Amino acid sequence: MKKSKKILTGAISLVLVCSLASASVPVFSAETGTDSGVIFATGFEDSEGLDLFSGRGETEVLEISDEAVRTGDKALCISERSESWNGPQFRLDDKCEAGVEYMVSASVKPEWYANVSLSMQFTDSEGTIHYSNVRSVQGDSWIDFKDVKVSFTNDVTDVYLYFEASDAGVKMYLDDFELKTAPVIPIEQDIPSLNKVYSKYFKVGTALTPSDLSSKSFMDLVDKHFSGSVTVGNELKPDYVLNKAATQEYVKETGDDTNPQVSLSAAKSVLDYCRDNNIPVRGHCLVWHSQTPDWFFKENFSDDGDWVSEDKMIDRMENYIKNVFEVVEKEYPTIDFYAWDVVNEAFTDDGKPRTAGSNNESSGSSAWVKVFGDNSFIEYAFKFAKKYAPENCKLYYNDYNEYMTQKMEAVCKMAADLKEKGYIDGIGMQAHLDVGFPSAAQFENALKTYTETGLDVQITELDITTSDTSEAGFKKQAQVYSDIMDAAVKYADKVSAVVLWGVTDENSWRATQYPLLFDKDFKAKPAFYSVVDGLEVPPEETTTTPVTTTTPVTTTVVNPTGLYGDLDLNGVVEMTDLTLLSQHLIGDIKLDSEILKYADVTYDNDVNLSDLSHLKQYVLKEKVILGPQN
Repeated sequence: MKKSKKILTGAISLVLVCSLASASVPVFSAETGTDSGVIFATGFEDSEGLDLFSGRGETEVLEISDEAVRTGDKALCISERSESWNGPQFRLDDKCEAGVEYMVSASVKPEWYANVSLSMQFTDSEGTIHYSNVRSVQGDSWIDFKDVKVSFTNDVTDVYLYFEASDAGVKMYLDDFELKTAPVIPIEQDIPSLNKVYSKYFKVGTALTPSDLSSKSFMDLVDKHFSGSVTVGNELKPDYVLNKAATQEYVKETGDDTNPQVSLSAAKSVLDYCRDNNIPVRGHCLVWHSQTPDWFFKENFSDDGDWVSEDKMIDRMENYIKNVFEVVEKEYPTIDFYAWDVVNEAFTDDGKPRTAGSNNESSGSSAWVKVFGDNSFIEYAFKFAKKYAPENCKLYYNDYNEYMTQKMEAVCKMAADLKEKGYIDGIGMQAHLDVGFPSAAQFENALKTYTETGLDVQITELDITTSDTSEAGFKKQAQVYSDIMDAAVKYADKVSAVVLWGVTDENSWRATQYPLLFDKDFKAKPAFYSVVDGLEVPPEETTTTPVTTTTPVTTTVVNPTGLYGDLDLNGVVEMTDLTLLSQHLIGDIKLDSEILKYADVTYDNDVNLSDLSHLKQYVLKEKVILGPQN
């Protein structure tokens, strides 16, 4: 995917969200127009509103003023700002519930023309502070932020919503601030399940970010239509997985600057959801020119260090890939990571390597090419991924504009070389399309060409934009969707998955062009009906979105069976027991000491990763013995 995807995804995803924790939220009624209740609202006509806001810096002054107002007689004035990020902040986590979706509205006016942003801040479970620019608007008059959706996880703290302006010297005014719970809109349960309709052809899935999990309506659609596969939209990319602080600390302790440290903390909520609901996962992605920090390529992992040598970068790449797969195996042994994008977008449209340089300084440049001089890093990435990936995880090269002839030829040549060496399993076609280009015939030709490599093909990020929102425009979009899915079915023996890049238009990175199958009200568009028309519709079952939780629990029942590995006390050693042991080892739950006796399946008086590995082998029907006979 293009760099713009990161920017836009961040703008619409807001802040990380964890689980579908139960909460009392009103249900929207189309008949009565009933909306969700307001938790807090102020026009700053008195000191009550001022009392709930604080400054982010040490210099700014917050006071009630009548200098500029949106409504009423007063507004909040923020003056004497010394940094662009100085401004009024409102703490959310002491007033709102984790895992619940809220909507924020406010009006902001800069003293003169400036870029005004609504942003969020939170501290993750590892103590790292994160900042998310939610929405930015330029102007010098009143800017209205209306019903912006926000939420946060139950494993983060110090969650703040705040306003900032690009010009540090500009005075700001805030008025008509409102916080309310987002409405829950019932989805259409009487339409076919997309996942079930295509189940005999290939997996159908979608991409999720943690913020999606807070919307019950959104997740009801995911549960009904897209449970065949989930791609973690952003949080398994290098800039989320690579842990700079831990890496630099490791260098200090060991003197080794070839072993970058990694963390799955950003992806935890989505991965927990997939684990708890038995949903297969596409990993996305390991090696990419974009969303990869420059310090990863610099001496001593320093922002201002010299670029490292090719030999050192090969060592770093191997350790990075090894560390990612090791932590995946440790923390999520029961998830079916059925596919992983090893390298993403390494070629330009003319089939050449990207320009050498920092993508963070010049969009589209590649630090990998800067270090290696060419695309020779691709083979190393696949070689290491093949060495360390889970046994059943297939490895893919993934790209956009994949139907462009020169890029297609370069990808096929590269893939053929890697296939001969046994390193690659498939090719990912992102399929970010438009109703006007490419034609369905051009896309099908590319699909056919990739299948002729003998590798598996997955459509990994499908969306189709339209600028025509008339009935005719959406009808044309529906036809293109139908043609693309018909092509996938035609080559279904070589296509193992079709993943849409999002669920509703509103949450898409291309939201202004209405690219997906469901609208902002969670209703099926003509495009949805076009892709299920003519296919056999299996019997529908009434489903509800499963509730997940990461709240620590303690098991206190004595094991009545005496069966080693039977941690849920049901008399059978199975996948559930493997999940419980995994959760215990990473600290999500705490098993009672009596149960832990039977978790020691290697019988060495210690419960550790060796027991997890041994139990996994047993559950997967490998011939191992649990307990005292080891």
